This record gives sequence, structure tokens and C-alpha cells, in this order.
Amino acid sequence: MTREDYQHRIEQFLDSVPLSSSSFISSSQLHEAMRYSALGGGKRVRPLLVYATGEALKINVDLLDLPAAAIELIHAYSLIHDDLPSMDDDALRRGKPTTHIAFDEATAILAGDALQTLAFQLLSNPVQGICAENQLKILNILAIASGPDGMVKGQSIDLAAVGKQLTEDELEIMHNHKTGALITASVEMATYCMETKEQANSEEIVKKRRSLTEYSQAIGLAFQVRDDILDIQSDTETLGKQQGSDIAAGKPTYPSIMGMSATKEKLFNLNKKALDSLIDFGEEADSLREIASFIVKRIA
Repeated sequence: MTREDYQHRIEQFLDSVPLSSSSFISSSQLHEAMRYSALGGGKRVRPLLVYATGEALKINVDLLDLPAAAIELIHAYSLIHDDLPSMDDDALRRGKPTTHIAFDEATAILAGDALQTLAFQLLSNPVQGICAENQLKILNILAIASGPDGMVKGQSIDLAAVGKQLTEDELEIMHNHKTGALITASVEMATYCMETKEQANSEEIVKKRRSLTEYSQAIGLAFQVRDDILDIQSDTETLGKQQGSDIAAGKPTYPSIMGMSATKEKLFNLNKKALDSLIDFGEEADSLREIASFIVKRIA
């Protein structure tokens, strides 16, 4: 399947998820805010990685829908909270008003909370074709990547770094948590979408999982490096968010630390590292290779 096929699949699946109904949420405004945030477009990189990893391991695509949706819901919640006045105070996301602007701050906070818990609700439902041990591992991977040892830690470092000059290593630690944790989780979750614990922990899969984790860590950092470049070289209309917002907020970026030429060289090297990690895979990993190229070439 192509990247566009997978994007269409996750859009349809997310649209079918009961983001709100009488059995979940009674507030229609909360329902609207959840759908506004989760179905408001985007590149869908994280669910794409779930599907592409499954393709590389020849996993039934039907087993990948729930983890793909769950990680996108976590991402959507993180963007809502990231945009809040107490965080980055952004008014534009994906070319539209941010959730707290479109609704109000309290509704935005609740919508983010609801999307986060809904992700774990989806993953905790029994899935025919994935054993309980593997399903618990998938939940654990997402919980760690989302929490104080993952994305939340990265956001905390990001807030503390405003107005400061970080070293390249410190900046990498921040982005490996804030952006990279969910990207790596997308790949690792997919490697456990198997019927038995023995299959998921076979010598072959363990070896492939190591290579896939190396790939995901490289593209996770590459994603942020490309973001830093676009924040300078793109424009608000193309980005769908305020161009130059990181510089205006006094946030450390790779160009501010290394210069633009060295930043672009770093992006090239990260892309090469990602592709090199897939050297033992054949054409079944072509979707992963395409995603790596998309990340370094994207314009928004």
C-alpha cells in the first residue's frame, strides 16, 4: 500500500472511532472539540509508521488499526496541550485556529485529556489475533513514550530551555523525548502486533526490532531538525502554523546552535542512518524508506 492509502485508512478509522457518544461523553461541545483536534488534518506520520512497520514484518494490516489510531490520538492530545497559553501559546495549527482558540481553554484541556484516555481505552480492548501479553506490551510502550520518561519529559525540558542556549547534545535529548519518543513507539508497537508472545520475541523479530528502533530514532530526530529548518525558511501559510514562532519564543533550535549549513548536513546524515538501518530488509520496507524521505523533504 502507498503512503496515501495508509493515510486514507487511518482517516476512515479515526472517523469511525466513537470520539464521543452517549456512552462516552455527554457534552456536545467536548465532542466537537475532540473531533476538531483529532480529525483536523495533519501528516499522520505516526500511524503511517505503524502500518509501514507492519508491512515490513508482514503483519495483517487489520491488527494495526487500533495502535495506529491510539498513537494519533495521543499526538492530537499533545498538540492541544502544547498550544495552550500556559505552554507555547499558539493560535494556529494545521492552518486552523488552535483548539483553545476555536473553543475555549477549559474545553481544550478536557478534549486533550479525553483523547489521551480514549487512546488507552482503544488499546485495552481485546484484539483477536494479538495475545494478551503482546497487547499489554503495546500499552506499556505507548504509556512510557507518552509520559514522564518520554514526551512529557521532552515538553518539560522545552519549557525550561526558553531563553537559554543549549548544547547540541542537550537539544538532542530534548527532541528525542518530545518528538522522538512517540515516533519510536509507533514502530515498536507494531512489532508486537502478533498472535503469540513467542512470535514477537523470536530471534528474527528481536533482531529486526533493533534495526527498526534505530531507524525510528534517526527519523524522529530528523523530523525535528527539518522542523527547525522550516521554521526559518518556510512561511506561515505553507506551514499551517506561525512561521518563526520558535525563534520569537526564544527557543533553542539546531540552526541557532549549529548554523543552517551544519543543520542541513545533520539532516542528511540522519536520513542516511535511517536508511542504513533497513539494509537487511527487502522491498517489504519500501514504505518505511519512503516515510524517511518524506520527513527530510517535507515542506510543512
